[in-house]
Amino acid sequence: MDSPGAPQVLHHASEAAAEIFKRLGQHVRIATPLGLGKPNELLNLLYARVKDDPCLQLTLYTALSLNPPEPKPELARRLFGPFSLRQWGTDYPTLRYAKDGARDYLPSNVKIHEFYFQAGTALASESLQRAYQSINYTHVAESLLQADVQVLVQLIARGSQQGNVCYSLSCNPDVTLDVVDLYARHAKPLLRIGVIHPDLPFLGGEAAVAPKFFDIIVDDSTTRHELFALPRLPVTDTDHAIGLYASQLVTDGGTLQLGIGALSDAVVESLLLRHRDNALYSQLVAASRTGGDSTPPSGLDTGPFVHGLYGLSELVSDGFMHLRMAGILKRQIIDEKSGTRTYLHGAFYLGSKDFYQWVRTLSGDDFTGMRLTRVSRVNDLYDPNELALRAQRKHPRFLNTCMQVTLLGGAASDTLEDGRVISGVGGQYNFVSMAHELQDSRSILMLRSTRTEGGRRCSNIVWSHGHLTIPRHLRDIVVTEYGIADIRGKSDEETICALLAITDSEFQPALAKIAKKNGKLAKDYEIPAGARLNRPGKVRQLLSAARQKSIFGPFPLGSDFTPVEERIVVALERLQTAGKLRLALMGIFALDLDPGLFKEELQRMKLDSPHGLKERFLRSLLVSALSAVALDRQLD
Repeated sequence: MDSPGAPQVLHHASEAAAEIFKRLGQHVRIATPLGLGKPNELLNLLYARVKDDPCLQLTLYTALSLNPPEPKPELARRLFGPFSLRQWGTDYPTLRYAKDGARDYLPSNVKIHEFYFQAGTALASESLQRAYQSINYTHVAESLLQADVQVLVQLIARGSQQGNVCYSLSCNPDVTLDVVDLYARHAKPLLRIGVIHPDLPFLGGEAAVAPKFFDIIVDDSTTRHELFALPRLPVTDTDHAIGLYASQLVTDGGTLQLGIGALSDAVVESLLLRHRDNALYSQLVAASRTGGDSTPPSGLDTGPFVHGLYGLSELVSDGFMHLRMAGILKRQIIDEKSGTRTYLHGAFYLGSKDFYQWVRTLSGDDFTGMRLTRVSRVNDLYDPNELALRAQRKHPRFLNTCMQVTLLGGAASDTLEDGRVISGVGGQYNFVSMAHELQDSRSILMLRSTRTEGGRRCSNIVWSHGHLTIPRHLRDIVVTEYGIADIRGKSDEETICALLAITDSEFQPALAKIAKKNGKLAKDYEIPAGARLNRPGKVRQLLSAARQKSIFGPFPLGSDFTPVEERIVVALERLQTAGKLRLALMGIFALDLDPGLFKEELQRMKLDSPHGLKERFLRSLLVSALSAVALDRQLD
């Protein structure tokens, strides 16, 4: 696996870019990790050189190309402009290929193949959509071999072990370790370049590698930009209700896989409440079972975590930090050969600034017990040590999100009906499939029962979808804000009935009618009386006890925004779901509201002294949304 001899050390990214073309010629096929592990400055230099020289060609294989947001709506721009400078700094090297790709500005001699998009960023790009590769995370290494990738570049951390300088793949050992091994087995050359970032946390275990692992080390003193930290966005009442239901499915002494985003934050918040204030948690659980949800699975667990959880997750983020700090993430698996004790195995990490600081300062058992490794070790069972992996993965619960679920139990998580890709398959299929292979294991798909498009509510539980991520023969557990549907091993009719029971009541009759028309539901079937009460007010009522104790707020795991910005963010989310007509009416009706009630928010958005009709309308719109949010809090 190791390169022969010591690596060449370069002191500027431009030298590395020149060396790549010198060694590989005019057509460079390059791979770089998903997410945080990209050496942005080097990639920008390579892209700029090819963009300026039509005789050169660049083909890039990657995923999750992260750039600071550049929202189009005026109010969002006013919020995120100053916030972006604070979050990512003035010198953050924006990925130029990603920016041009999203706008369909890529030159003809550049091809970008991604297997996972930053959600929604590629929807308007024909070039990115055409070049998208639908690949399971565990199959990416094989895909790179088939594509004859010549060079792999990534950010690394520098450290020492036993007095010797070594390096860490840190945030992204995921595909790198598998690719290097695969190329070695096929005796194919692969140029390996590590770019040191001084703030990247050093992790040991398999992530730690000797200097000779690399052919080139770039130690550029000018690489000081901020690491890309994800801002923590609001968690809604709907999200909290889903998190409350999902948290009851997690077994003490078991294994947990968790994603990122509002729904995952909501699950973690409920797990924390379950452990810290079990009386209140039990009260909320009891309230959740008085509605019309379908019969929940047997063996729900609602007690505090005595034995704790072991984390097994391709993505490691803030949620696992909070679970570890709370004493929940404490079940350790022991390596039979080395005796190493591990509480968390992951393939890559990505999170907030607080999360990076936590990883950076880990010590003792906290440090040695968090082990990032190859994605094939985490996401599946096909390993020489399969029996050991099976024994370690007790009572696994694999929690993922999806966009839509069909009444027959299939799930669409990454692609729209028209074929455009929102994100990607990633590792979701891996974990859902593994859930059917392990003993006492469950796949839990979470989704909000509705979404709003152009001011209209639409159901996310549908009759059919043209591009399923998870086929119906792998159906298991589905959770919405209205309850839990256990559909593993159920007949089609039983599946339909269970999913209708957690569907928003506005859409139940039409869906039931389609199912009956297609002969999948008895003609005399009626939605249970309790399930016919599945309305947003039911969610508010369920969470009322928690609201009275200031639990289940919009930023349960911390915030990157100031208190004033937090109120603005929540208000802007309210506006985002409104249709154009409703926006216009909100702006008009808000003209009579006293803007003095929101002096700090208007000053932050530079709308305290509006100039012209446009700014006056924006102020009215913001005041209207802030008033609606304030009213919601009063009702709580």
